[in-house]
Amino acid sequence: MQENKRYVRLGLFVFATLLVAAATLFVLGGRSLFAPTYTFETYFAESVAGLDVGAPVKFRGVLLGQVTEVFTSASVYERDVPLNKRRSYIVVRAKVTGSKGQVDQWRKEAPAMAEQGMRAQTQLAGITGQQYISLDRLDPRAYPPLPFDWKPKYPYLPSAPSLSAEIVDNAQQFLAHLNQVDLNALGRNLNQLIVTVNKKIEELPVGELSTKASALLTDSRATVNDLKRILNKPDIDETLRNVAAVTGRLRKFTDSGEIDQMGKSLDDLAQRLNAVVGDNQYDLHVIVQDLRATADNLRTLSETLKRYPAGALIGGPPEKLQIPEKSK
Repeated sequence: MQENKRYVRLGLFVFATLLVAAATLFVLGGRSLFAPTYTFETYFAESVAGLDVGAPVKFRGVLLGQVTEVFTSASVYERDVPLNKRRSYIVVRAKVTGSKGQVDQWRKEAPAMAEQGMRAQTQLAGITGQQYISLDRLDPRAYPPLPFDWKPKYPYLPSAPSLSAEIVDNAQQFLAHLNQVDLNALGRNLNQLIVTVNKKIEELPVGELSTKASALLTDSRATVNDLKRILNKPDIDETLRNVAAVTGRLRKFTDSGEIDQMGKSLDDLAQRLNAVVGDNQYDLHVIVQDLRATADNLRTLSETLKRYPAGALIGGPPEKLQIPEKSK
C-alpha cells in the first residue's frame, strides 16, 4: 500500500514538472506559435549560401520575422518542366510575425509596396558571416521582378541582388572589358608617349632654367636677410609692444561694457532729440519763416545802401531836379 502511494507521488511529481516546463516554454517562446503571421516568398537567381531556416527577416534593421523554408524552384514548381527550360531559382519563404494589426497591414499593403519598389536582399550579419533577409525600398525600374511561369503558393515579393553579388558582377564586367582592349595598341601608344616626353625633356633649356633658379635663390636669400635685419631692429620690438598694449586696452575697454553703455546713451539722446523736435515742430516752423523774412529785409537794406548810401542813413532818396526850359 505504501509502495503504491510512493508511485502515485512520483507520478504527480513528474506530471507537475512537465507542466511547469511546458508553461516555461510557452512563456519564453511558445506564444509565438499562436501569434498571427503573414507568409511570403521570394526568388533569387544567385547563390544564397549562408542563408538557413530561422534566419532573421528585417526591414531596415527592424526585426519582422524569420525564414521558414529554402529550396529550389525545380523541386516544387518545375518538376514537369524540361531541364533545359527550368529557371532554377532559389525559393525563400519567410514569415512575418507581430500583432494582428501589423500582420493585417502587411497582408493588405504588400502588393502595393512591391509595385513601389519593396525588394528582398540577402545581407551579411556582421562578422559572423550568417546571411539574413533584408527588406528595403529600391528603384523598381532598376530591379524588376524575376520572370517565372508558375503560380506562387504564397504572396510573391520581388528580390534584388545582394551588394556582394553586384560587386562580383561589376568586377566581371570590368575584366570582360579588359579582354576586349587591344593590348598591343595600348603598348604602342604608351611607348610613343614615353618617346614624346623624352623629346620634350631634352628640348627644355636646362642651363637657362638652372641659372634663373640660382638667381631666384640668391634674391630669396637677400630678401630673407633684409627681413631679418628689419625684425632685429629695436624699433620693431617697441612697435610690437605698443600694438600689444593698445590691443590690451581696447580689449579691456570692450570687456568693461563701456561701449554698450555709450551706445545706449546715444540711443537715449537720439530719442530725446526726436521728442524735442516733435514737441516744438510748430515753433521751429515759425522761427524758420521769421528767419526768411529777416533775410529778405537784409537783402532789401543791402540793395538800398548800394544805391543811396547817404539817403539810407539820413533820409529818403533826393528829389529829382527839374531843369527849366529855355525860352525861344
